[in-house]
Amino acid sequence: MKIRSAGPGDVQIILDLIRDLAIYEKEEDQAKATADQIHEALFATDPTAYCELVELEDGSIAGFALWFKNYSTWTGTAGIYLEDLFIRPQYRGEGYGKALLIYLAKKCIDNGWKRFQWWVLDWNEPSIAFYKSLGAVPMDEWTVFRVSGDALERLAKSSLH
Repeated sequence: MKIRSAGPGDVQIILDLIRDLAIYEKEEDQAKATADQIHEALFATDPTAYCELVELEDGSIAGFALWFKNYSTWTGTAGIYLEDLFIRPQYRGEGYGKALLIYLAKKCIDNGWKRFQWWVLDWNEPSIAFYKSLGAVPMDEWTVFRVSGDALERLAKSSLH
């Protein structure tokens, strides 16, 4: 097994993994990213996101981590926000998810970044227990807010008065 950065030839496998993750999270209809969008986000001159793949000895892909840099005004440094981590069911329990998290934690340390964070669905108890076993702390005092779709359109068109 090796962890490698995704390349332009991996766009379809990344889309397949995103779809598999959406199915697992019972939100398949919400996964609408296209190959062109994934290519632009990951492989443009100034990418907005990055992707690491777990590649097995036979060349098959066991899973992925898709992430981007964020910034903390409190630490004054960048950090990693893990958008998606997914290991295909047949490869779970082999340590691949942990290997991806270790890889990204090392990236934070190597770059002087002070935070590595992500969201997890409240019902995903196996993942929550796994993350806690690694020292991750739930941020229970925070509530995530999102504006999208029609609400985003309305907010963008609203006035100050």
